Amino acid sequence: MITPAALLSFMRQHRVAVQSSVSAEGAPQSAVVGIAVTDRFEILFDTLESTRKAINLRANPWIAFVIGGLMPGDERTVQYQGITDAPSGAELERLKQIYYSVYPDGPSRLAWPGLVYLRARPAWIRYSDYTREPPLIAEFTAAQLGA
Repeated sequence: MITPAALLSFMRQHRVAVQSSVSAEGAPQSAVVGIAVTDRFEILFDTLESTRKAINLRANPWIAFVIGGLMPGDERTVQYQGITDAPSGAELERLKQIYYSVYPDGPSRLAWPGLVYLRARPAWIRYSDYTREPPLIAEFTAAQLGA
């Protein structure tokens, strides 16, 4: 079994994830985004207000990520479902510091017109490790993660 602490460590080993949302027409949309993960399993990323992901998430805040599984021979992944918001004020400043610890160049993008920070809070996470026999698969709810 994987512990929440080990799950968090695995997630933090990765700086990018595939993010998915759904358009107002019901069409799927995915993109690779740079991520930072908080102690509460929140995922923070920046994007422009004009991107499809930002538009989709304003209309429907449900989001999914796939983290890991991109290196040959490393068939470990996290599937993550959650709800997004656009934090502001002191909460945004707290989250930016976490993001900047992963992406020190982050402040250089603050001048970009329409830059926004989006936070996902987990509803469900599945960790899968197919590098072992039998595979290790563990699911967590937000309550189990203390998120």
